[in-house]
Amino acid sequence: MSPAIQTITLSLVLRLGAVNCYLVTANDGFILFDTGGSNKRRDLHETLTSAGCQPGNLRLIVLTHGDFDHSGNAAFLRGQFNTPIAMHESDAGMVERGDMSWNRQSSKLVLKVASPMFGFGKAERFTPDILLNEGDTLAAYGLDAKVIHLPGHSLGSIGILLAGGDLITGDLLENTKGPSFNSIMDDRVAATHSVAKLRSYEIGTVYPGHGAPFPMAAFYDSQHIAPNLYDDKQA
Repeated sequence: MSPAIQTITLSLVLRLGAVNCYLVTANDGFILFDTGGSNKRRDLHETLTSAGCQPGNLRLIVLTHGDFDHSGNAAFLRGQFNTPIAMHESDAGMVERGDMSWNRQSSKLVLKVASPMFGFGKAERFTPDILLNEGDTLAAYGLDAKVIHLPGHSLGSIGILLAGGDLITGDLLENTKGPSFNSIMDDRVAATHSVAKLRSYEIGTVYPGHGAPFPMAAFYDSQHIAPNLYDDKQA
């Protein structure tokens, strides 16, 4: 049986759209996937408390990657709920330095200048408590789920595959104008390989960082990709 997933959609600064966070039930508590930008901190906190989150039962915060619109409230929530923060090591420098260009191949100057403008200041910087890697599980936190390393949007992007086949995918995929690759990719070759990796799993619904959840089959159809033809020698 799949755990309950609550979508929390928060608007971004400068009318740049919206970002999704996902609150998932985990035995006697919750796990939060991504935290939105700091501009909607109050809204997120109120939503979490209304859902029943409190110190002791918000067991883990998982960041799919280090960008400000996904990590902007992580440090605040860690302080409010005494909750550890987990993410992939390859994006840790973003949140430690407040620099979205860290470890990226492209647009480094633009991202470096933009980081503080979008609420990635000193108060939002932190050191992750837990570094996640390919194949790690969240069983210790009450959730039957595994980590899949999905570079492309950023080097340290990850997805979380729940036991029932739901996939929280961060910004590898989006659904703002239909299921597709995210419009911003640091490494398109890596992104293609990440999708090839996903074809080895039975995935039902994708929960993206931007846009509404969608069936994985709809993405395959939109890209003319045949599912379940993964060859690990080519990935």
